[in-house]
Amino acid sequence: MINAAGKKVLIRVDFNVPLDAQFHITDDNRIQAAVPTIKKVLADGGAAILMSHLGRPRKKDGTLDLDCTLRHIVPHLSEVLGVPVQFCPEPVGPQATKMAADLKMGEVLLLENTRFLPGEEKGSEELAQALAALGDAYINDAFGTAHRAHASTAVMAQYFTPENKSFGYLMEAEVKSANKVLHNPEKPLTAIVGGAKVSDKILLLDRLLDTVDNLIIGGGMAYTFAKAQGGQIGNSICEHDKTDLALELLAKGKAKGVHIYLPTDNKIANKFANDAESKFVATGAIPDGWEGLDIGPESIKQFGEVILRSKTILWNGPMGVFEFENFAQGTRAIAEYVAKATQQGAYSLIGGGDSVAAVIQMGLVDQVSHASTGGGAMLEYLEGKVLPGIAAMEA
Repeated sequence: MINAAGKKVLIRVDFNVPLDAQFHITDDNRIQAAVPTIKKVLADGGAAILMSHLGRPRKKDGTLDLDCTLRHIVPHLSEVLGVPVQFCPEPVGPQATKMAADLKMGEVLLLENTRFLPGEEKGSEELAQALAALGDAYINDAFGTAHRAHASTAVMAQYFTPENKSFGYLMEAEVKSANKVLHNPEKPLTAIVGGAKVSDKILLLDRLLDTVDNLIIGGGMAYTFAKAQGGQIGNSICEHDKTDLALELLAKGKAKGVHIYLPTDNKIANKFANDAESKFVATGAIPDGWEGLDIGPESIKQFGEVILRSKTILWNGPMGVFEFENFAQGTRAIAEYVAKATQQGAYSLIGGGDSVAAVIQMGLVDQVSHASTGGGAMLEYLEGKVLPGIAAMEA
């Protein structure tokens, strides 16, 4: 990372954190993840000017949802950093220019939500240049938005010389973790892929079949595979137009010698609700009027055995309807197995979204090798796509 001594460093962070009705932060994982980079800049003898988005503030009619102001997070951010954080009520403009100019070394300034300006999401060069003019150097530490070619995440990198721009610690860790799994894994490599739809993970599944030894498939997408193989899935979620694709993926895996594991049993419910009547049945034997909402105990045991034999593990997506307490057992069990395998020496990457939510909720986040802060960005990176936020820094 760059030496920030005597410099005002613009840091693109990802403070897109969940807030409750009273605007209290309900999960500060992304803020905590940015702290080491910010503290490094301050320790070097520099000043930090922070840029972030929060939510989707631009309504369809062109007006702004002012509840998406970053002002909400200032008290908590000040507490976490141990220094008072100044807040500028605009991302760029006369007040931003003055506050940035007046900022002293060792101080922190947080700019207002970058998405309050239409030029952010459009990748405006004019906005990028105006932001760049506020500081002497640029650090991109927002992996969660690295797949967006926005003004503050990618475009503004061109206005800084190589010695005055770099990734932050979080971005470095995210890229390093993904590259380790994709390009330098210790074998056997096991990928656990869940989520609702095969269509959301086609590219990931296809790419993983070129590298993994074991592929575990769970979540809603597993019912499309069950249907494709002639099973009865009742009212379970299914992409009927993707059954041929599911069979193609299974055939490709077999041809490449990949062991593909699908659920052998499921926890089913008579309605899509936490308080639904439930029971366990074999996969492919779900009666009409019932739907699969989680994997069953046999599947948990089999998947767990595979995970514990692995040396490298990638997990992306839940095993069931994780938001329903009564159908979260499969996802939680996988989290426990991944943590146990990690303690036994395996390298584990949790690839964002509900998978990360599960390890955080269970207090296991410190027992896995890396929990990604960027669900969409990590998915696209693992699929082999070029992320604008990374490419711009390497240009």
